[in-house]
Amino acid sequence: MTDKIIVFVTCESKEQAETIAQTVVTGRLAACVNVLPGIRSCYIWEQKLTWSDEVLLLIKTSRSRFGQLQDRIKALHSYSVPEIVGVTIDDAFEKYIDWIESSVGS
Repeated sequence: MTDKIIVFVTCESKEQAETIAQTVVTGRLAACVNVLPGIRSCYIWEQKLTWSDEVLLLIKTSRSRFGQLQDRIKALHSYSVPEIVGVTIDDAFEKYIDWIESSVGS
């Protein structure tokens, strides 16, 4: 097990997703962000079934950066309740984990 995580964030547009991605990478809150366009989300919001076309971010970082990362995403995000979910990376190529560490620090 590592202290590295992947953070899932859905965005309403490609532009918003790219702004968040660039901001967190250049701010050294994330080592890498994958921007996956073309996802379709289904959920209940304000008692209504809702479908949305969204863009998914997969953000690689460390657990110690999660709080700062979350705060930065909330400041840039248009949703009142953005999806910001961190999942632990249990196993990974050791050199990749080292690269994340060197990119974001502890």
